[in-house]
Amino acid sequence: MKPTILFTGGRYVDPASGVDEISDVLIRDGRIAEVGPALAHDDAEIVDASGLIIGPGFIDLHSHVNSIAGQRLQAMDGVTTALELEAGLLPVDRAYTRAAEEGRPLHYGFSASWGMARAAVLSGLHFDADLVSGLSMLADPHWQADSSPVQLSQWLGLLETELEAGALGVGILQGYAPRTDPREYLAVNELAARAGVPTFTHVREIVESDPTTPFDGTEEAARAAMEFGGQVHHCHVNSTSRRHIDRVLSTIDRAQEGGAKLSVEAYPYGAGSTGIGAAFLAPERLPAWELTPSNIVLVATGERIRDEAHLRHIRDADPGASCIVEFLDDDDTGDRELLASSLAFPDSIVASDAMHVTWPDGSTDTRAWPLPPGGRTHPRTAGTYARSLRMMVIDHGVWTWSEAFRRCSLLPAQVLESSVPALRRKGRIGIGDDADIVVIDPAELRDRATYLDSTRTSEGVTHLLVDGEFLVRNSELVRDSYAGRGLRAEAG
Repeated sequence: MKPTILFTGGRYVDPASGVDEISDVLIRDGRIAEVGPALAHDDAEIVDASGLIIGPGFIDLHSHVNSIAGQRLQAMDGVTTALELEAGLLPVDRAYTRAAEEGRPLHYGFSASWGMARAAVLSGLHFDADLVSGLSMLADPHWQADSSPVQLSQWLGLLETELEAGALGVGILQGYAPRTDPREYLAVNELAARAGVPTFTHVREIVESDPTTPFDGTEEAARAAMEFGGQVHHCHVNSTSRRHIDRVLSTIDRAQEGGAKLSVEAYPYGAGSTGIGAAFLAPERLPAWELTPSNIVLVATGERIRDEAHLRHIRDADPGASCIVEFLDDDDTGDRELLASSLAFPDSIVASDAMHVTWPDGSTDTRAWPLPPGGRTHPRTAGTYARSLRMMVIDHGVWTWSEAFRRCSLLPAQVLESSVPALRRKGRIGIGDDADIVVIDPAELRDRATYLDSTRTSEGVTHLLVDGEFLVRNSELVRDSYAGRGLRAEAG
């Protein structure tokens, strides 16, 4: 039996209706039951929300944590739904089954993995719906090659089977196989559009960085959206565009004005994170990114790559090793303005690109809380949403609170809701909507995770409800809460 909870006197913000007012909010049976002044229910637990902001929990379209530990860090940052969509997993049935068996604090879901499907066919690799082990495929050049007609048919068929199993779309790591035939990218988007689900693309290189690229990555995503009419989502526009963000955003703007269903996301950090074996981190490719080996830091040890020889050694020895890549300088005023411009772009969605936590013994998950010492990840895992809201709402006033919840909650739900009915009741908190709720103290809201101390939780999330149950209560994690549910697409 789910609890009946009455929040009193809080600032209620629903981005779907545009309502922003002081109100009481009643939660019953995991849904928003009533909203209004001076509500009274004898059977409800009363929670004083005076001075606090009540809004829909954040929906992260780009989370790679896939773990209890990682989801708990995200929960303390206000997230109620964490989706693995850019990379995806194979097979998705296994991913959903494992998450359900282990339990998850947050709602979860997975796209079909273009990269793993290609590697299964072109490289003969086997996958068990695990991104951490799957990163080892970065060392294999075979899956990054063009497909023969037979191979193309085979891995497209594999993706189609995954969509029939309820995958939320297709995750396309095009930037990890940047020289492949653009016709293959179009074929994947045609498949997804026909199935009525989105694609989520880490685009291939932009022309400013590589004039020899087969296609400018952002132009390619825009073309696919225009040609097939499907939803195409451009992942982490800040990290793939770097100092060329103004041109890239203008390309996206033109495509949207032309009717393309092209959505875009960003996160507020000047460094990214990936497996060190990624194609774009090859020593010969770094100049295109205006990088040197010393801009790469190993997550597990904090060790900075010394030189080209060191980089080649690590890529050969452990291509799946998580690393941090410094593509902008967080301390530089101009670079901070570039990051802010990607967040300020109209309808830009906040998404974290959160990475799993790694401990010195190689483990990536735990039920212990607080997390055991020694765990390392990218600070965006713990701090993306607090950092974004602090920057855009509190410090600079670029967004209203209603706009902030639209960027962090409503727009992400709308990317998927045509094919995922469950998301039509998330990302907003009108009567009848799911009680996935974040309650924020704006005076205390701040991120604390740093590159050196990356698992420090954000402050200011006073309460967090997932499916109507407390996961964060009075700023403390509820350790036995595993209310997260798997979200799947439905055919038709």
